[in-house]
Amino acid sequence: MALEYGADESYKLVVASREKPYAQLEAKSVYGALHGLQTFSQLCHFNMKKKVIEILMTPWNITDQPRFSYRGLLIDTSRHYLPLPVMKNVIDSMTYTKLNVLHWHIVDTQSFPLEIPSYPKLWNGAYSPTQRYTFEDAAEIVNYAGRRGIHVLAEIDVPGHALSWGKGYPSLWPSKNCQEPLDVSSDFTFKVIDGILSDFSKIFKFKFIHLGGDEVNTTCWSTTPRISKWLKKHRKTEAEAYEYFVLRAQKIASSHGYEIINWEETFNNFGNKLNPKTVVHNWLGTGVVGRVTAAGLRCIMSNQDKWYLDHIDTPWQMFYANEPFEMIKDEKRQSLVLGGEVCMWGEHIDASDIQQTIWPRAAAAAERLWTPYTKLAENPDKVTTRLAHFRCLLNERGVAAAPLVGGGRVAPFEPGSCLAQ
Repeated sequence: MALEYGADESYKLVVASREKPYAQLEAKSVYGALHGLQTFSQLCHFNMKKKVIEILMTPWNITDQPRFSYRGLLIDTSRHYLPLPVMKNVIDSMTYTKLNVLHWHIVDTQSFPLEIPSYPKLWNGAYSPTQRYTFEDAAEIVNYAGRRGIHVLAEIDVPGHALSWGKGYPSLWPSKNCQEPLDVSSDFTFKVIDGILSDFSKIFKFKFIHLGGDEVNTTCWSTTPRISKWLKKHRKTEAEAYEYFVLRAQKIASSHGYEIINWEETFNNFGNKLNPKTVVHNWLGTGVVGRVTAAGLRCIMSNQDKWYLDHIDTPWQMFYANEPFEMIKDEKRQSLVLGGEVCMWGEHIDASDIQQTIWPRAAAAAERLWTPYTKLAENPDKVTTRLAHFRCLLNERGVAAAPLVGGGRVAPFEPGSCLAQ
């Protein structure tokens, strides 16, 4: 069964009493069945004395489905390269909390680690020949995730955050000394974007593509004589050229069958010009979610004050309390909120510490995105015991989840039980 966004992920799980031991799982899709099996596995406990696996507190009668269709985790392979086994370990750990979108922030200013067959010199932007992903590696990640019910959202962040592109193709830079954002005046820039997205369409089958669009400093365009001349010829300001770039990239992505996700700056600057199918990815704060839905556009929530995992001082309670529908009461507007995503930016994270920085805080956000609003705890501290058990379960499964006490990536405070940390 092909993995499709919006597929029915519901399931029903019945575990009878000890007197009549049996378990029954029903689901309308294989992906709902996977979620049900995950729940069943977490009900099981190994009895050390009897040396058997048992399920306590039977009977169980669980009817379950996600609150949001988009429940994501971003990983960043530009700031630090992540080996394939590490990425697969992250994917495996996502299934334990029923997250279903791996947002792969593949390239950025610092490096371009992915092979692009149409423009092979882009690979020159990798940190080294060994810190690269072949095209086949990317396909392997997509297939590995898909078998576990997880979509892979690929991102190229344009026109900013793209200095590494010019390592292989210097003509993409405005000039040798002014290297970002990408050259808006050159058709070659858009041919490269078209080539990348054409190659992407062969392996990244998720309906969405992420085109970035954030933190664009357009100074290089006006200070480079060649581009400044182009701006004057086309009667564009720097701001208008930024809009032109984003909209032209959107058209290219649409021609390859993708729906587009852009970071919120695009909406903040020219929201009414965006493709009406654009999904606006919030990150600066919660207020934009209300404005985006009021404008009739869809959105994804990732406000940095609550759902950025690299903010290691943010405790799990803030992750749990973050509410996508805050200040949005109208059901029609609520339907435009696809869900949310926790972001594991990679400036200070690599293979050595990524899992302990993600978990267990991402699990708190995952519950917010899965569980019906009425069943969420009003006081996050009421979740502590259950989340502590889940953190210990992650450790048992080989996931280096950090203690709950403190923010992210903290060391155990003192000797003691896993359950008490």
